[in-house]
Amino acid sequence: MNASEYIIGGLAAMGATTFTNPIDVVKTRIQLQGELAARGTYVVPYKGILHGMVTVVRNDGWMGLQKGLVPTMYFQFIVNGVRLGIHTSAVNMGWTRNKNGEESFGLNLFWGAAGGAMGAYFSSPFFMIKTQLQSRASKQVAVGYQHEHTGMLSALRTVYRQGGISGLWRGSTASIARASIGSGAQLATFGPIKSFLRENNLIVQPALNSLCGGFIAGCCVTVAMTPADVMMTRIYNQGLDANGKGLLYNGWLDCFMKTARAEGLYGLYKGFWANYVRLVPHSALVLFFFDELMMLKNRLGITY
Repeated sequence: MNASEYIIGGLAAMGATTFTNPIDVVKTRIQLQGELAARGTYVVPYKGILHGMVTVVRNDGWMGLQKGLVPTMYFQFIVNGVRLGIHTSAVNMGWTRNKNGEESFGLNLFWGAAGGAMGAYFSSPFFMIKTQLQSRASKQVAVGYQHEHTGMLSALRTVYRQGGISGLWRGSTASIARASIGSGAQLATFGPIKSFLRENNLIVQPALNSLCGGFIAGCCVTVAMTPADVMMTRIYNQGLDANGKGLLYNGWLDCFMKTARAEGLYGLYKGFWANYVRLVPHSALVLFFFDELMMLKNRLGITY
């Protein structure tokens, strides 16, 4: 295994996050508004992506659009460094090819999901912190449980004080499910899409081929991952009782069932368009930056 592949994967994700974090803030709040309430029975402070961004700026200032950016950077570096590094190592070792030597959709799906699960587990504390920071808003537009964190270090201290080391990994099962679905769908479709575009002379220029492949793969990811993303946001953001138990959910399955009963399919796909607008360019940029950095590494002859 090559360590540089893991580092490059992390750096590619950090580059993409700089552009997409504002949409992630809006997405998080849309997923939390009307939590466990029937549609039409609650106030909707965030009525869509653009309205949500304007609402954030009006109430929290321009910097409100970059809430949770620091823990998001840590999360993205770890989860994408691990998942892209593992998948690239699997490709280089021939583990994604079938007996005929052809790239296998199933094997790419497996290694993409395995890398996503591992990356999600190790990065879980930072996703929880970024969710809690992104949801924190002015009283008039606040949604979901409001945590009193002032920053990433403040949040880490509070979470550790409440639940110790295990508290930092509260909800990691939901994180693993989300990342496995998303990473598997992305990496299983990215390569075949690029090959299809190239082999049919549709888009052959390397950088543009990677960018378009990433956009199409991102569409697949959004459809597959949004319900798991809603569950993860809500589990990580919920408050805790005196015993450290969640006030609303006992786990991701409990969250799924309660959301489905109270809000229906709409609730499971709440924030879909914000997720789409964030994930598609994020997916494209991550894979584009990854391909470009890998080519730079090869040109420089970096082997470690």
